[in-house]
Amino acid sequence: MSDTLNPFEQAQLGRPTGPLVRGYEVILGFETHAQLSTQSKIFSRAAVAFGAEANTQACPVDLALPGTLPVMNKGAVARAIEFGLAVNATIAPQSIFARKNYFYPDLPKGYQISQYEIPVVQGGVVEFFLETGKGADAVREKKLVRLVRAHLEEDAGKSLHEDASLGGGGQSGIDLNRAGTPLLEIVTEPDMRSTAEAVAYAKELHKIVTWVGICDGNMQEGSFRCDANVSVRKPGQPLGTRREIKNLNSFKFMQQAIDYEIRWQIEEIEDGRAIQQATVLFDPDTGETRAMRTKEDAADYRYFPDPDLPPLVVAPEWVEQVRSEMAELPRVMAARFVRDYGLPEYDADTLTQSKAIAAYFEATAAACKQPKLASNWIMGEVSRRLNAGDIDLADAPVTPTHLGALIARIADNTVSNSAARQVFDALWSGEGADVDAIIDAKGLKQMNDSGALEAIIDEVIAANPDNVTQFKAGKDKAFNALVGQAMKATKGKANPQQVNDMLRAKLQAA
Repeated sequence: MSDTLNPFEQAQLGRPTGPLVRGYEVILGFETHAQLSTQSKIFSRAAVAFGAEANTQACPVDLALPGTLPVMNKGAVARAIEFGLAVNATIAPQSIFARKNYFYPDLPKGYQISQYEIPVVQGGVVEFFLETGKGADAVREKKLVRLVRAHLEEDAGKSLHEDASLGGGGQSGIDLNRAGTPLLEIVTEPDMRSTAEAVAYAKELHKIVTWVGICDGNMQEGSFRCDANVSVRKPGQPLGTRREIKNLNSFKFMQQAIDYEIRWQIEEIEDGRAIQQATVLFDPDTGETRAMRTKEDAADYRYFPDPDLPPLVVAPEWVEQVRSEMAELPRVMAARFVRDYGLPEYDADTLTQSKAIAAYFEATAAACKQPKLASNWIMGEVSRRLNAGDIDLADAPVTPTHLGALIARIADNTVSNSAARQVFDALWSGEGADVDAIIDAKGLKQMNDSGALEAIIDEVIAANPDNVTQFKAGKDKAFNALVGQAMKATKGKANPQQVNDMLRAKLQAA
């Protein structure tokens, strides 16, 4: 009798195995809590502003005091609908809120209002490019991560330990400002097979929620918190036991935590010890994960429908209204960049990482009518300068108008690519603001006089007979040396392609 495959195993049939770590396959899934960008809490009118004095933004409803009842925040539902539409998910016409029961000091009600059996957002996919290798060896692969669900829930409060506001003395306290803050919990299938893939997914999800404006994405303030479920197994073996790394609040820590957890689990298995299901925390100071508590299953939370909240009904008309009011989605914009500008799919995806980059590209392309060159310069020189100086695009000294004017001068052969970088340097440093004026002041115009160039090439050929002989013997390096001599003689002002073509023709005719 053959073994029956569970739904996950069935879904993984035919899926490529990722890079093995010491002979083990890594299986990763994510749960992400995105704080929704409402002005008030999910079931009360209390404010959600970050940084307020402890316990000044908690009201009786958040604490479930006797006589209070939760009331649904319509804005939170609208944002859940926006997310569902952004990832091609199904919006449930009716969903149910449940009480998730557990007892922590920062959960004053003794339960959390969440969704369990019927979430508001069901299914969906997140697509992104994963780049591996560097330079000429770089490989860009399109990845797809399936979503299980995205459900609405309230946040808990926060436990404070050794906080200055407590007056010292080793005291602990509770800040209930976050209690009731609206969250959208986004749950994936365990589709990821490497740390790099997991981080790329998290970055893409972060882009989506900030792009549509449902979350500010501030990881340091806890607005975008990721939990990574990690397990390992030998290829073809049953699923390993997973451990959940909680509250990863930066992409750097995410990479470090998952890498450490993978190594730890493999070492435990190799040493003959079984992996115990657990919730773990990552310590950035040590670079290690440590178990916080044994991992609960759904049954441990004793879910049951919340008797104070009726089913959440989302009419089709509401979905269509939200759809009509949404900004152009990044995947839709990327497809338009491929269609209208003739860009490669990778370029389009890179340029739609943020609205600011996309707008910068479109403005530059409009100014120069050379979209591929604009893409190359933005993905290359502009990005390099921004990263080197840790500068936001909004603060870049080179505007789309500047860059467009420069690219136009490359396209009409006024300047070479190397000369254009000198112009770009001057623009970036504030040396000048007019592209043509900088070109003239620095004498960077390309030599377009074919007669003068021909004379220079003749001189180079006459002065380098050894290189000529070597070229005729089939040595390409000799030809490159002659090109270099010609470019040096023109002080870099000649069109390199013109020099190549003219020099090769003369050598072959000799």
